[in-house]
Amino acid sequence: MMRALILGGTADANLLAESIARAGLDAIYSYGGRTRAPANQPLPTRIGGFGGVSGLAEHICREGITHVVDATHPFAAEMSRNAVAACVETGTPLMALERAPWARTPGDNWIEVANIASAVAALPESRTRVFLAIGRQHIAPFASRPQHAYTLRFVDAPEDALPFDADVIVSRGPFTLNGELEMMRARRIEWIVARNSGGDGARAKIDAARALGLPVIMLSRPALPDRLRVESVAEVMQWLGHRTCLGA
Repeated sequence: MMRALILGGTADANLLAESIARAGLDAIYSYGGRTRAPANQPLPTRIGGFGGVSGLAEHICREGITHVVDATHPFAAEMSRNAVAACVETGTPLMALERAPWARTPGDNWIEVANIASAVAALPESRTRVFLAIGRQHIAPFASRPQHAYTLRFVDAPEDALPFDADVIVSRGPFTLNGELEMMRARRIEWIVARNSGGDGARAKIDAARALGLPVIMLSRPALPDRLRVESVAEVMQWLGHRTCLGA
């Protein structure tokens, strides 16, 4: 019998879980464990890491997983690489549900960079107000530019001290264009640092930056191994349904 493992934590993964539950398919939803209060899912759920490639491969075998769907964040590179390696090791079919990246449009003022170090270097030397929309795991390098006034937004309130003084917003998306415009105007944001996550849930800040004429330091996605990749829940369901019809 088919049994899927969804590597989740994104809005796309949540939509996939709902579709799988409605279809009555057997699946496990896995959170990486970074969010302290993850959203409830209509599927059996596990929280926490696997322990690298070997741990994930062991989980796949132990739980009788026949299909793996990598629906993690486009910047969760380590998990995605581990998924590829574990699925090769166990001979398990893998599909990535990955939203398309945002494309520059007329009016965008983007400075595209490959990594966090380049994003730090791209900030101006003189003091400015910066919205860091990159997740709390990647903010430490910005402590080397302490002259700036930073605004951070997290799903959970930080438990540990931040590496620099910052205005912290605790909020869970998706966010609206009007809401982002209000936030940026109220805090007099002048620069934005963002990851090219793609999708609609986090796009409002990019649209707001365009409307306000703000520069955006845009982090490009990390390079990942080749894998089967789609952009919609419907395509994943077709993939799972096809395998089921074949009697997998």
